[in-house]
Amino acid sequence: MGKRILIFDTTLRDGEQAPGCSMNTREKLEMARQLARLKVDVIEAGFAIASEDDFEAVKTIAQNLRGGPIIASLCRTRDLDIDRAWEALQYADRARIHIFIATSEIHITYKLKSTQEEVLQAAVAAVKHARRYTDDIEFSPEDAHRSEQDYLCKVVEEVIKAGATTINIPDTVGYGLPWEFGTRIKDLFDRVPNIDKAVISCHCHNDLGLAVANSLEAVRNGAGQVECTINGIGERAGNASLEEIVMALRTRKDLLDFDTGINTEEIYRSSKLLTSIIGIPVQPNKAIVGANAFAHEAGVHQHGMLQKPLTYEIMTPESVGVPRSRLVLGKHSGRHAFKKRLEELGVILSEDAVNRAFVRFKIVADKKKEVFDDDLLAIVEEEALAAGETYTLDHLQFTSGTNLVPTATVRLKRDNEVYQESGWGDGPVDAAYKAIDQITKVQGRLADYSIRAITGGKDALGEVVVKLEVNGHTVIGKGASTDVIEASVRAYLNAVNKIVGAQRPPKDAAAPRGL
Repeated sequence: MGKRILIFDTTLRDGEQAPGCSMNTREKLEMARQLARLKVDVIEAGFAIASEDDFEAVKTIAQNLRGGPIIASLCRTRDLDIDRAWEALQYADRARIHIFIATSEIHITYKLKSTQEEVLQAAVAAVKHARRYTDDIEFSPEDAHRSEQDYLCKVVEEVIKAGATTINIPDTVGYGLPWEFGTRIKDLFDRVPNIDKAVISCHCHNDLGLAVANSLEAVRNGAGQVECTINGIGERAGNASLEEIVMALRTRKDLLDFDTGINTEEIYRSSKLLTSIIGIPVQPNKAIVGANAFAHEAGVHQHGMLQKPLTYEIMTPESVGVPRSRLVLGKHSGRHAFKKRLEELGVILSEDAVNRAFVRFKIVADKKKEVFDDDLLAIVEEEALAAGETYTLDHLQFTSGTNLVPTATVRLKRDNEVYQESGWGDGPVDAAYKAIDQITKVQGRLADYSIRAITGGKDALGEVVVKLEVNGHTVIGKGASTDVIEASVRAYLNAVNKIVGAQRPPKDAAAPRGL
């Protein structure tokens, strides 16, 4: 076992402060219960003095979560803040008061309008005041990464003397680079004489996209706690992402000999719950929990995944609670994945039938972003219906508009011959049907016509079903395409072929005029 790293989750405090991410007390409690199932070590439940809602949320979570994570509340270096935090936290089995004050010169001068000495005195006094309530005190020198290192070392030493048991080093504005932030953490261990009496934590923001990298560097240089949020939500560009930190430590144990107590199989569920509560979706390419994190479309990748998932996945989807990997069928997909998905759907075809269906699949995939299972079944059904048909569609062109006469040109293949005719009608479908009638010499009556979307979305595959009556007999034709006119033509041609197939003369009989 490697060194144990504590996971301090601030989704309900720093994460909730982000625009659009606010939660009410009931929602915070629901999320807190999920965080307990995830087995985070600390839940920062809110900023008790910030509002009545925040106070009630901290209090409710403290009252209802038993035998699980430490419950923390943030507060400034003011007695009133600390008293209010404890008023909410007193019900918790284990409570932590988290105190902060800025220590960078820019914050001291312009925000606090104070001095370094006054800030140091306030920090020490606040820690001592909080110790009246609990011996679990965390102190954060806000904007620590931009603070003067000599002064930061002094503040850290003095608040530990005053009773702080966790020292959090925040990169509040996401300014640090990984090697720079790691060096700052190491320097604290080298220069602060009593640093062994406290757990060193890190709290990194993602303004430069480096929050996770900076947090890992802090761990490599001695930090024993990481502060993070589910889905990386938080102020501005967000916080370090809990799921990315935890899975980086787990996946790269060859270089990072550390462990967390996180139940990783609850990661995906935690992400989905947060998304449903705040209504902000995770981008598809988000590491670990994004929709594409375990999805593969490229044919080469899909072939490798079918042989051995480790070829393209460095962790199993099940390890983070994702049900399974997805082989997304699209224009980049290969024949192996296509055939595999058909087999999973219970469709067993001959090699020739697979080849024909795959050609049709590629045509459809070029027209829509993702081909779904219902699309595949429609394609296979259409190809099965088309097997052995007399006429096949080679080309379709039509024009239509409010002030135009709808026309259509249809080119069909029969054996090795090509036939083409044009027609006009009440609409492009009617015009195309008349062109087909001219080629095939079938004069039937369209008894019924229906269309439905097989899947959702504007690029959905449409399925058309027609009933064609000829000489007292009714035949049904089906066709599918992302273009409803093409689907209509395929359905009509399917019905016509059934009639022609029953009436087809011997091969040496005269055929319709070729092009």
